[in-house]
Amino acid sequence: MFFLTVSFLLAEEPTVNHKPSDRGCGDCIVKPVAIVTGASRGIGRAIAVELAGTHTVIATYKERREAADSLREETGVEILRCDLSLRSDREALITSARDRFGRLDLLVNNAGMAPRERRDLLEATEESFDELIETNLKGPHFLTQAATRWMARQRHGRIVFITSISSYAASVNRGEYCIAKAGLSMSAALYAQRLASHGVLVYEIRPGIIRTDMIAPAAKDYEERIAGGLVPQMRMGEPADVARAVRAIADGLLDYATGQVLDIDGGFHLRSL
Repeated sequence: MFFLTVSFLLAEEPTVNHKPSDRGCGDCIVKPVAIVTGASRGIGRAIAVELAGTHTVIATYKERREAADSLREETGVEILRCDLSLRSDREALITSARDRFGRLDLLVNNAGMAPRERRDLLEATEESFDELIETNLKGPHFLTQAATRWMARQRHGRIVFITSISSYAASVNRGEYCIAKAGLSMSAALYAQRLASHGVLVYEIRPGIIRTDMIAPAAKDYEERIAGGLVPQMRMGEPADVARAVRAIADGLLDYATGQVLDIDGGFHLRSL
């Protein structure tokens, strides 16, 4: 059981109390360490850029090496290739962070993918379902498990799950995406409940319609629907809108709100008659 695993690790290794603020070490400054998955573009890139000034950021990518390189040149973040669907890559990510920096203060589970082809629920394939579950749900769930075992020993840490309005809004032409995001919302709630007593705080951010490559094929349709009242604030979101919510969490402004869901969606979640 996970409880027994954490208890064993706490007994085996000394507890290290890392505070979220920078610590002096002679002439150097030790910054908090953050992992941001899927950081080469879109929301993940905006989060990495936002955090780079205050954190040592490990930004992961899967396929877009050139985009990751440009992020490193722009911000100075560390980059690491990681396929979250693979246990070996998840373990290598955590091991790299531990060996190089000795601490982990923030994990942002952002990496995800849309279906390669939008298909009606009655025509969707098992292959697409499996791919999205492995990447969008299994990967971040078990990366979080590995990270929080370490954070529990530190008695400090913050975790952010970037989910989606698709965790509750049904889109029948990409059902596998909705199912994976709904599962990830529950993963966030479970970890929030399980880890609160260990000083590890967990949050869920649900972005709405955000201007990224992922929605580019449907952007024109979304713009028309937003103009027609789909989103009360009458505009599409930007990646920086989500990054600012992560900033509030990273700065400790929501430290008495573990388990909180932040709807960064321009009011999409509101219901009116």
